[in-house]
Amino acid sequence: MKCLLWISAVTLLLAPVAHAHTRIPPVIASAVADTGRPGVDVYRDGRRKPAETLLFAGVTTGMTVAELIPGTGYFTRILSKAVGPTGRIYTVPFSEPRASFSKALAADPAYANVTLIGGAPLSVGVPQPVDMVWTTQNYHDIRQGRALLNKAVFGALKPGGIYFIVDHAAVAGADEGVLLSLHRIDEAVVKREVLAAGFVLEAESDLLRNPADKRSQMVFDREVNRNTDQFVLKFRKPAK
Repeated sequence: MKCLLWISAVTLLLAPVAHAHTRIPPVIASAVADTGRPGVDVYRDGRRKPAETLLFAGVTTGMTVAELIPGTGYFTRILSKAVGPTGRIYTVPFSEPRASFSKALAADPAYANVTLIGGAPLSVGVPQPVDMVWTTQNYHDIRQGRALLNKAVFGALKPGGIYFIVDHAAVAGADEGVLLSLHRIDEAVVKREVLAAGFVLEAESDLLRNPADKRSQMVFDREVNRNTDQFVLKFRKPAK
């Protein structure tokens, strides 16, 4: 009897863990496991939680996604594999110095569904409306013209499309100075600006929260580097 009770207890303890692993769709798990990803990206997975992030955003096979300011391509590679050959990833680096990474990925046969989009900063020049516009840890880099950017994103999305934003959290009420000095932004500012462009806030997640981060240090400081408190926001363009 004691043995049966022990087995039952272990089963109950393990069940949530098993569920946590099985809830990730195979296509997303496979995208994260892509052997073409650089080692430095894989090293960052523990904190960035790419599989859970894609799942929360609603990324599925066949989607078209415009990724704004993709940096070195951490999410570009994962998104490429997750949407598959029937989907399309448009990288929109604007004028950031790391645009060469997007150019290289767009030329890599292993990521043949990636297309580099040039054009003026704050424009999202996709050839047709997309299912999702994605930006992670970079909304704060737009220090002027964010209203114009959000308007451009609204126009680039299909009705019902998703605007997905992840960024480093600043203290509540922080002014514009923290965008440059700390590379952070007040979550309330992001919500206010995006809602003003006509979006609705569909969901938000604590997936990347870190209560230990006091939000007062630059994100590259050793104490908080790769471990900042981050907000995850999922906005939707109204269907009508």
